[in-house]
Amino acid sequence: MAEIRSPQHTDVLSPVARWGAALLLLATVALTDLVTSDRLHVLPVMAAVPVLAGALNGVAVTSVLAGAAMATTVLVQLVEGRWGTPGGDVTILTLAVVSMAGLLACSVRCRRERQLRRARSVADAARRAALRPLPRRMGSVNLAATYVPAVSDQREGHSEGGDFYEALHTPFGIRVLVGDIRGRGLSAVAASAALLGSFREAAYEERALADVCGRLEASAARQLHAPQEEPFSERYATAVLLELPHGEPVVRMIHCGHPEPLTLRGGTVRVHAPTPPGAPIGLAHLVGAEPVTQTIAFRPGDRLLLYTNGFVEARDRGGRYHDLGAHARDRSAQSLQDMVRGLRGDLLRHTGGRLTDDAALVVLERCGRPDAAQRG
Repeated sequence: MAEIRSPQHTDVLSPVARWGAALLLLATVALTDLVTSDRLHVLPVMAAVPVLAGALNGVAVTSVLAGAAMATTVLVQLVEGRWGTPGGDVTILTLAVVSMAGLLACSVRCRRERQLRRARSVADAARRAALRPLPRRMGSVNLAATYVPAVSDQREGHSEGGDFYEALHTPFGIRVLVGDIRGRGLSAVAASAALLGSFREAAYEERALADVCGRLEASAARQLHAPQEEPFSERYATAVLLELPHGEPVVRMIHCGHPEPLTLRGGTVRVHAPTPPGAPIGLAHLVGAEPVTQTIAFRPGDRLLLYTNGFVEARDRGGRYHDLGAHARDRSAQSLQDMVRGLRGDLLRHTGGRLTDDAALVVLERCGRPDAAQRG
């Protein structure tokens, strides 16, 4: 099954900690002012309590803490005999104004967070509908996949990208598509869903893999170049198409401007660069490029790694790129599912959990002769 997980948007502080931070500030200011009442007046600092509360809590909690700050300020002034003095009145007025401003800012923040959660929910639902779980096995091929959404643009609501993949058991063999739409947000999710729909139809109808690619190009001409905010020339998808014919220990592939697949054989990783390089889907008609089909050996025990940019362009704090090939070699002895889970974990550890681009990975493993009952 494909492993599809959205980034977890959990709060760094627990509810108790968010309350406690404001209450601790309130108590510290009040006690400090009482202890140093004749030498230092720090009670105006109480205005920071509703500001801190509004940054960490909702409107209701912020209102309660702002009221507590106001009541504590009045009580301290009564104890110190400064209630009704000009300085005391200014402190109360300042606290009231800052409290109202903090509540307004808190209300705006909470509203934007609700809108962002709704946008994430819609994008997540659309992505899950488009990226159907892959079966663990098709004929003589085992499959495993994972998808890691980027989390760097959560504030803007564009944490969902256009990475996509699919594997189908067709009359012509097992056909696989892995790709990446240029762009982010719901428009990228919609574009990837359109290309997946086109692939699911063409893969069963077209005998030649190049014709499947041609159908995708035609779909891109309709879907990616429709009127929208971005110029048409900046709307395209990189992809790699595979075909594993029944009963043959080979794999046919077409590169469409996508990162090169890797094969893992006997602990050795090999990169399969296209010859010649193919144009991305949606741009081929502009440069007059025709899809070129390559054939490589794919024997029992071999593994084939298909991935998007997020798995190789991710950087750590020192600016070093993630070395997918090295990690795959280190995990070559693991089962297919464990290997994919491990590669996902390696990526997250390398980036500290802060991906700047979506990352998708599909791994195929040849496990023997196809079952004749499963052909077609």
